[in-house]
Order: sequence, then C-alpha cells, then structure tokens
Amino acid sequence: MSSPFALLRARRFGPLFVTQFLGAYNDNLFKNALVVLLTFQSTQWTSLSPGLLANLAAGLFILPFFLFSASAGQLADKYDKALLARRAKLLEIVIVLLAGVGFWLHSLELLLTGLFLLGLQATLFGPVKYAILPQHLGEAELVGGNALIEAGTFVAILVGTLSGGLLAGVEGGTLWITAGCLLAAVAGYLGSLRIPAAAPPEPGLRLNRNPLDETWRSIGFAREEPSVFLAILGISWFWLYGALLLAQFPAYAKDVLGTAEGGVTLLLGVFTLGIGSGSLLCERLSAQRLEIGLVPLGALGLTLSGLDLALASPPAAPAVPLGLAALLAAPGILHVLADLFALGLSGGLFIVPLYTLLQLRSAPAHRARIVAANNILNALFMVVGALAAALLLAAGLSIPALFGVAALLNAAVALYIFRLLPDFLQRFAARLTSLGSLLRRGAPRSPAASEKSEEQP
Repeated sequence: MSSPFALLRARRFGPLFVTQFLGAYNDNLFKNALVVLLTFQSTQWTSLSPGLLANLAAGLFILPFFLFSASAGQLADKYDKALLARRAKLLEIVIVLLAGVGFWLHSLELLLTGLFLLGLQATLFGPVKYAILPQHLGEAELVGGNALIEAGTFVAILVGTLSGGLLAGVEGGTLWITAGCLLAAVAGYLGSLRIPAAAPPEPGLRLNRNPLDETWRSIGFAREEPSVFLAILGISWFWLYGALLLAQFPAYAKDVLGTAEGGVTLLLGVFTLGIGSGSLLCERLSAQRLEIGLVPLGALGLTLSGLDLALASPPAAPAVPLGLAALLAAPGILHVLADLFALGLSGGLFIVPLYTLLQLRSAPAHRARIVAANNILNALFMVVGALAAALLLAAGLSIPALFGVAALLNAAVALYIFRLLPDFLQRFAARLTSLGSLLRRGAPRSPAASEKSEEQP
C-alpha cells in the first residue's frame, strides 16, 4: 500500500483503529469530566480536597496496569485476540452504565469504581492492540500501522479530554457525560465485531494466577532479546517524558504564559499535531521498513526542543490574564508553540520505530506478554515521573526549568540505550545524509530504496 491511510479502509486494520481510537477517547472523556466535576463541584460530592481527588482518580485509572497487565498478556497469547477485543469492549459498555448509575445516585464510590474498571478494560485491551498488528499486517505495513495507532491515540486523548471538560461544564452535564461515554462504548463494540480473527500463538498455555510472579515472567520474556527490552525502556521513557510535559500544561499556561483554558487547549492541540505529524513522517522516511536510525533523530529533537522550550518560556506571566487572541499576539508565543510542535514531531519519530521493533523482534509465542511487560513498565515510569516532578516543583523548581531538566535527562537516557545497542547510532550515521537529501527535495526516493539500488549489480 502506497499510503498508510489506505490501511484504514482494510478490514484487517480499520476496525481495530476505530476500536482503539474510541476506547482512548472514552477513557479520557470520562476521566477528565470526572476530574473537572470533582474540582469545581467537590463540595457536592465529598469533603476531600479537589487536589487529592484528582490524584486519586489518576492513581485508580493507572493501578490496573500494574495489577492485571501480566494476566492480560497471558489471555492474549492463549485466546483469539479479536474475541478478547469484543469482550473488552462489551465490558466497557457495562462499566459506562455503572458510572451512569453513579452519576444518578451522586455516588463518588461508584464513579471511582467505574474509573478503576475503565483502567482495567484498557489494561485488557492493551496487549491485544499491539500484539495483533503483526498478525494482520505485513512487515512492510507495520510502520504505517503503528504510525496511525500512535497518531490516533494522541488525537483521541486530546478530543476526549476536551469533550470531558466541555460536557462537565454544561447544564445537566452528568447526563451528557454518560450519554457520550455510552455512545463511544457502543460504537467501539460495533467496530470490534469487524476485527478479523487472530489465532492464538499458544492456545495450550496454562494461566498463571499469581500476577506478581507472571509480571516478572513477562519481563523475563522481554529481556531474552536485548533489543526488545531496550526498546521497551525507550518507549517507557517517552511516556514518562510526555506525561510529565502534559501534566504541566495547565499550570504552565496559567502561571507562565498568563492565559486560561483556551491556552491549555492550544498547547495540547499543537503538541498533538506534532505527534501525529511525526508518526506519519516516520512512515514516510522509513519506506515501509523498520528504520531504527530515526530513533536517535527523534531523541535529539526531544532534547533540543525541550531545552529550547525552557529557554523560550517567558520569565514572568503578564499582570492581566490573556485571552486566546491576545496570547497568540504575545511576544515569543510562536517560538513556544514551535517548540511544542517540534517536541511532538520528535516524539513520533522516536516512538513508532520502537513499537515496530518490539513487535518484529518479539517471539510470536510470547508477543502479547512482552507487550504486557511494556505496559507495566510504561505505567511505572509515568508514576515515577509524576512523583519526581512533584518533588522538584515542591523544592522550588520552575516549570520551564523542569522542562529543561527533563530534556537533559532525555539525552542521558538516549545515550545509555544507544551505548548498549549501537545499531541505532550506526544506522542513524549511515543514513543521515540520505535523510537530509530526502527532506530537502521532498522526493519519494528513500534511504531504503537507495540501499537497494546500491546493492544491485
């Protein structure tokens, strides 16, 4: 297929894309709507502080990734992944109905239970989403498939987050939130019905009911191939870095840029556009093959744009809060937005090859459990990043300085990974000239094509 977008019309990919997009959208719609309600209407629900409730909600959503990812990986290696996807989406409908009852009864306990269960549903679907791709796509299509999945995920997060905030602020918002979540859940289930069957690689697998033991076992499978484990570390670092940035956007918009909700939306939108552009550019530059040389390019961009964002940020917020139009006219704001776009674009170049490497070099019999190990480490890194950011900010570090520290740490992590797996830098060095030529000319001739022509007598 000449374009990754052609995959969206193929039954072996399109229904999976729709299903995962709506799932990510729904998770963020409900989570953000609940956080907004608990922040601005906390006295109607509980005596706990809004800040505590927001952190409790975030913790409850991510907890299932620690507890059940290993079990989800086992299930995805033992059973048909398409069937598991349908059952996970059916569970999502039940969870949304439970949350609707929580809104109706004004029960914080039911709503938090619903949030935990949505995290569980996402945990069950995670290994299916990535382990099924190599079964339905050819090797030449995997980069494009992963590019679309990553771009779609971030767009879904953005749209879901915005929808949740908007619905929470309207009259009768709880009813609209329930209706929106239910509509997305039902549509996601209908999409899952069209996902083609994916035969399990290990149908005779005996399920280990000890999640802690199975977690270590899944990580052990990932460690069997050093390049796979290092790819997982790189992916996990990216999620730490990205989650740290996204978590600071509200305070950065208010306290550094001097704007309000519209400014937060602008920052999220530009960053998401960058992720999508970088993911699709990765597919273009890869020429339908795994191109690990793009990972150092992405890492370099993540470091340089992060450092520049720290330096380009205004030293103090304006005395009068800026509306969106005034913000766009403010000195230096275009520089900040360019850095955010570059961060997102670099992230797309960094993450897509790593996911593709994970899929291609994982043993098929253990692939879903290796994806589960990746999800566990992703969650762990994000929690560690959130705690580290909280400690640094509490110690008096400014948000721009935090961005700079994260960018420098990104360089250190990248160099550590590339030292252990020098193929990344070797490939980057070998293809740097041809990639630069491709970007300047915009020609379809790719590094892969150049390599093939050089090999011909």
